Amino acid sequence: MPDDILYPFVAKKISIQAHNLSFLDQGQGRVIVMLHGNPTWSFYYRNLAILLQKKYRVIVPDHMGCGFSDKPKDYSYTLKTHIDNLETLLTDLDIEKFSLVVHDWGGAIGMGLAVRFPERVESLVVMNTAAFPSQRIPLRIRICRVPLLGDLIVRGFNGFARGALTMAVVNRMTPAVARGYLEPYDSWAHRIALLRFVQDIPLTPKDTSWKSLAVIAHDLKQLQNIPMLILWGGKDFCFTRHFYKEWLQRFPGAESHFFPDAGHYVLEDAFDIIAPCLTTFFQKHITE
Repeated sequence: MPDDILYPFVAKKISIQAHNLSFLDQGQGRVIVMLHGNPTWSFYYRNLAILLQKKYRVIVPDHMGCGFSDKPKDYSYTLKTHIDNLETLLTDLDIEKFSLVVHDWGGAIGMGLAVRFPERVESLVVMNTAAFPSQRIPLRIRICRVPLLGDLIVRGFNGFARGALTMAVVNRMTPAVARGYLEPYDSWAHRIALLRFVQDIPLTPKDTSWKSLAVIAHDLKQLQNIPMLILWGGKDFCFTRHFYKEWLQRFPGAESHFFPDAGHYVLEDAFDIIAPCLTTFFQKHITE
């Protein structure tokens, strides 16, 4: 288990088609759902959950195959499946209205749910992510898609999760934080979803999740009138400034903050600056 001080939560679980999905359910009040990417898990949102649980009900799932969720070998680790799982979770918890905080793959997953039910979304927070097709993928990630070689890098050497400990941040992680990120991914079997997420990146119409992502991108216009906050790490090697600019083009009315000295894991590098931005944003848009 991660350090109790860093991650002072007891996860809950829901069964979805015979597999357990783990999630945090903290606090009371208006609901804020936080969605992580690859190769992180709910640990990425630990400080934000601690901060916001004082005034809101915070739901932070571990996508199937990630964190403390089950890691089935034979499973459809596709964008549509992750969106469906999120919908099932919120239905099971009887959550009607909610805000979304998204990062990395959480952007496509969260926006996928948002465009299905735009009337249920109260506000949106977007951090270093995309919810639209792009062929801009770093070579270091593209290599992980190569058959056999990708398996060896991602599952054999844990190169994707380990590499992110330094590549995704500007400020060096403490050993305890680094251990926390790696905790759920301690074996070949437990790294299956990390590889499947990389393989599922839709780069061309031939890719499995291309159509799902294209539909999401087309339907993003349904979210134009929902309050949005964009928080961006400027030294992200993957979701570069190009993606930031596209979000601004699609949502010109969004509040935005660019942090030039933060990396992909923007909450690790700039949390002290981001925290007041988030609390002010939510106080303005979802506090009764």
